[in-house]
Amino acid sequence: MTVERGLLENRLREERQRRGWSQDELARRSGLSRTGVSAIEMQRLVPSAAAALALAAAFECRVEDLFRLPQTLAAAPGWAWAPRGVPCRYWQAEIGGRLRCYPVEASPLGVVPHDGVVLEATEAPRVEAGGGILNEATATLVMAGCDPAVGLLSAVLARSAGVRLIALQRSSRSALELLRQGLVHVAGVHLTGADHPEGNDEVVHRELGPGYRLIRVARWDEGIAFDPSLKLGWLREALASDLRWVGREAGSGARQCLDALLGGRRPPRRVALDHRGVATAVQGGWADAGVCLRLVSEEAGLGFLAVRQEVYDLCVPDRWYDDRRVQALVAALRSPAYRRALAELPGYRSDDTGEVRLIRE
Repeated sequence: MTVERGLLENRLREERQRRGWSQDELARRSGLSRTGVSAIEMQRLVPSAAAALALAAAFECRVEDLFRLPQTLAAAPGWAWAPRGVPCRYWQAEIGGRLRCYPVEASPLGVVPHDGVVLEATEAPRVEAGGGILNEATATLVMAGCDPAVGLLSAVLARSAGVRLIALQRSSRSALELLRQGLVHVAGVHLTGADHPEGNDEVVHRELGPGYRLIRVARWDEGIAFDPSLKLGWLREALASDLRWVGREAGSGARQCLDALLGGRRPPRRVALDHRGVATAVQGGWADAGVCLRLVSEEAGLGFLAVRQEVYDLCVPDRWYDDRRVQALVAALRSPAYRRALAELPGYRSDDTGEVRLIRE
């Protein structure tokens, strides 16, 4: 039987760390190379029979204690939420031992290949065999958040660990609610300014309780994007002008920022669902100004007035932290290539990217 990489449950890293061994120490004890040990731990390489026996001998345990085929996922996968209509393309991912199907939606990653199609309203999604590791539910990480630069992370995850990222565009509070329901692996949160860098910790503790970890992605500039023909030079000037504003949905960091700017004024009637939606509204003449990130404002060729620097974190349940997809995520965030690319974006800082904090009682 042929086993695809990514489909073998692998406890090698857990056992090595439990004994306090480095990868070099395990390589010495097993007779394998350190590069080989690392590749097997990250599931970039399926161990040969000889390698598996050598590793088991080093730990003085059975091969089955280190490697085994995953338990069979539910034969009838369930929808994460009901599709809006048919036909419906869907993605599949394993979360917490359950196989979930996600109706395909617009994504900041563009068109992500789907795993199956439901043609009739009465038809149920099927377990799809897939055509390689990027189509495997056990190699898919589902993230809800609003980072417009998430494509950088997706590329590093696919290249370095063979993990497919499904990025769902959601506000911070909507993302946390999906995480609470066990429908995503990771939720993006930016509900605090850089002057209070652990403010997201307080939000997560209040919304979800203890037992979660926050992984720092970036500090970024949020502010007012405006039609450059207005030639606004100061924040006070923008707020005193009779501008047509585009709003953001409740529960988003941008809405929080906009509400603070507008004070007691009525929120804008037109609402954008993400940062790029704000820029599109201003570009198209539907509004004069709105709150979004410096990155999307500059991409759209708009004027920008910085309001505050925010911290953007990814929240993951502590019980899933050792999942190889989450570990691959942390490794990708900490990689020099990702941090360098992130720091080169307008308004992004990666000084503490990859730092992890545990939410306690």
